[in-house]
Amino acid sequence: MNAPQTGFGTGRHSATASATAMRWAALGEAGKVVALLAGVTPEQGGTAMRNFPALIRDCAPWRRRLADNGCVDLAAVMEPGIAALLAINARGADCRPAALALWREFTAAREAMLALLPPSGGLGPRRSA
Repeated sequence: MNAPQTGFGTGRHSATASATAMRWAALGEAGKVVALLAGVTPEQGGTAMRNFPALIRDCAPWRRRLADNGCVDLAAVMEPGIAALLAINARGADCRPAALALWREFTAAREAMLALLPPSGGLGPRRSA
């Protein structure tokens, strides 16, 4: 009845972490589309990029909040940007300059979100039993 709350795995925290992980993956795929349209080769993601959702989940709440907001904001830029690029491409026009501009915005925003991660060793995300 009046059991003390442990704070382990709160539903809101794990739901937010899951949403951030899905957004991060979707943004990575969107970035690949923009890179293709821009005619650039997307760089291979490093460990921090691959493990970002797990790494940010273990950070301070303010970092998690900024990362989540950053993902939402970047998605809000990428969605209409890709739609516009595809429309330009469908008309037979050269969309590379616009795609390159969007690619630069994407990589800058992604780097800013990765900068939210505290410095860590090369062991990957923290794991606990």
